[in-house]
Amino acid sequence: MITIYHNPRCSKSRECAVFFESSNKDVTIVNYMKTPFTFESLSELIALLAIKPIELVRTAEKIWKETYKGKQMSDSEIIKAMVAEPKLIQRPIVVNKSKAVIARPLEKINEII
Repeated sequence: MITIYHNPRCSKSRECAVFFESSNKDVTIVNYMKTPFTFESLSELIALLAIKPIELVRTAEKIWKETYKGKQMSDSEIIKAMVAEPKLIQRPIVVNKSKAVIARPLEKINEII
């Protein structure tokens, strides 16, 4: 089963959801703004992505710039910031079994399906 972690306010995220809805694949779409990540679930997702937590942060977001930019933060603190402020999370994120990608651009999905 494929899972898409999605923010419906994001055009790239909506594009990804439409792509899968028309693909006839078994897909679950999770709006992480309404069903937020826990520290543990986000940590597990970062491990699947095989990236550092800072690589999942949308550093151009106003919240990041005003609250976190320039601070020395541990990986754990960065994850806690994303859990507290889910707008900071890159999107969409697509998981297929034990593989995951940030689907920007959308063609990155091909790496895991």
